[in-house]
Amino acid sequence: MIWELCWTASCRCHHMLLRSVELDFVHLRQLRPAIQSMTTATARTAVQAFICCRLDYCNSLLYGMSGGIFRKIQSIQNAAARSVTGTRRCDRITPVLRQLHWLPVRRRVDYKVACLVHHSLAGLTPAYLAVDVRLVTNTDRRPLPSAAVRTCFVPRTRSSFGDRSFSAAGPRVWNSLTPHLRQDMNFSRFQNLKHFCLGIRQPRRIVTVAIVLHRNTFTYLLTYLLTSCSVKA
Repeated sequence: MIWELCWTASCRCHHMLLRSVELDFVHLRQLRPAIQSMTTATARTAVQAFICCRLDYCNSLLYGMSGGIFRKIQSIQNAAARSVTGTRRCDRITPVLRQLHWLPVRRRVDYKVACLVHHSLAGLTPAYLAVDVRLVTNTDRRPLPSAAVRTCFVPRTRSSFGDRSFSAAGPRVWNSLTPHLRQDMNFSRFQNLKHFCLGIRQPRRIVTVAIVLHRNTFTYLLTYLLTSCSVKA
């Protein structure tokens, strides 16, 4: 009975997504005549207001969907990007999206889920979301190396629907981020995750690396340095 309900809900969700894709193409066709008389900046603002906002609405629910669904939704974003920049259909779309600073649809979903986890760890989300995100230090009694980089506990699931739940999808996306993004709880700096997903290099920063040496190696190194100083003196 449960599997029948899940299958029925999945079919309805696919039907609603396909219907939404058709409506987005209709809106884009109606918007194209006006875009041709706009500047690039104005056209980008209009497309973001009428098309991109629909792609971002509740898009975290798309996590774990089939590749066919993502390709259909991605085709809307590709058509919108070509309308703004005047790119031909035969040209590659990846540089165009990077120029507009638009994440692909699948990356937009991961970005939304990662932001929800960040807000949950900072205590800015309702309780029903915050209880689904737990750090490893809060679930294990012994200290673990992963606790220093704010790793989330990923529960086990028995179905694909369980993998798509926020309690499993959120920690999985969060753990896939780099350690310096997970440790920074300032959301304004955490938004650099968008540049990380786009592959845009950030300005280099001086990073202090702490190297933990073995006790015997450290003692030998300290003795060698003291001996060298005494000889020079």
